Amino acid sequence: MPRVREGDDVGALVTRALLATDFVLRDGDVLVVTSKVLSRAAGRFVDLSEVVASARAVELGAQIGKDPRVVELILSESSAVSRTAKNVIIVRHKLGFVSANAGIDLSNAQPADHRVGVGPWALLLPIDPDGDAERLRAVLSREHHAQIGVVISDSHGRPFRFGTVGAAIGVAGLPALQNQIGLPDLDGRVLESTITALADQVAAAADLVAGQANEGRPFVVVRGLSF
Repeated sequence: MPRVREGDDVGALVTRALLATDFVLRDGDVLVVTSKVLSRAAGRFVDLSEVVASARAVELGAQIGKDPRVVELILSESSAVSRTAKNVIIVRHKLGFVSANAGIDLSNAQPADHRVGVGPWALLLPIDPDGDAERLRAVLSREHHAQIGVVISDSHGRPFRFGTVGAAIGVAGLPALQNQIGLPDLDGRVLESTITALADQVAAAADLVAGQANEGRPFVVVRGLSF
């Protein structure tokens, strides 16, 4: 995949990638798209040299050893701070989920068009990942004559666990949750509280292929699911 630029049509990029490999989407396929692709296309770049840190950001940055300009962005993208630790702030993002540093990325965050700016650069999450997922689903379903699902993924940590996993921050065309309450287990006992995070599981599976560094695989097709 080419490096996504601001203003790029993500649906067109997916279509070209599929055509280049003679890959045709089928009913039941789920396309997983990394959030960074949508953020780059939407121009969610921030030149940190232009960010003015508030007094709170400066104080918090000094406490945890983090650039106060990045802290300012984290605070502006969040509705509440849950806790802090060295170099990390756990927040409730404006999109509703809890994550580290509001999902703000400093890696692979440089604009591809070499715009004027001092940097370093940060990349914010998409504004409307559910809407992005639905727009992609509609375009690709129409072009491929297939009923597909779309998951927008991001890398999230988990409480009291090292490492990140792929998680869904946007979804269209498949259930985010799979309710199994009322189904029997192997012994016939009725499940009382089992709800599977289907979209998160799909995102985590796709993350094994997409990678986290310089793999350059922002789109993954998951095939064979039943939902």
